[in-house]
Amino acid sequence: MNLSAPDVLDIDPKEVVYVSFVGNYIGNASVFEKLFGTLCGWAGDKHMFGPETRLLSAYYDDPDTTPPEELRVDVCMTIPPGIEIPLDGEIQRQTLPGGKYAVMRAELTGPEEYSPAWYAIAGWINENNLELDLSRPGYEIYLNSPDEDPEKLHRVEICLALK
Repeated sequence: MNLSAPDVLDIDPKEVVYVSFVGNYIGNASVFEKLFGTLCGWAGDKHMFGPETRLLSAYYDDPDTTPPEELRVDVCMTIPPGIEIPLDGEIQRQTLPGGKYAVMRAELTGPEEYSPAWYAIAGWINENNLELDLSRPGYEIYLNSPDEDPEKLHRVEICLALK
């Protein structure tokens, strides 16, 4: 696991299409495989992937205080603002909030390193006397496809909302 020093940045809101999940996703890679399979299959059929497209996950709950069966996550794909998209089935559309976020880049060797990376940025926030804004989701913005990475790394930005 390779983690960059976090920064405090203003993030723009993101227009996304997404698939939701409620339940215990901690350490359960198959949940994300299914969600990304659904979203990417739908988007691929509609030729929606472009050079600016980003995949991300939006997390709404603190796993340390929320019962596992109540954890909420949206697996998302950015879309250009104002574009008309026919939604169907599980696919929904929303604007994810922007604002002040702690942002840390991470290079992870596998799914088991995501949780320690989240704890690292949360620790940095506490050490720097910053306050989380739990009214906005945290994000994982995926910068690559690990299957296509020469080192098979998961390159990701972890973003936690700040007050």
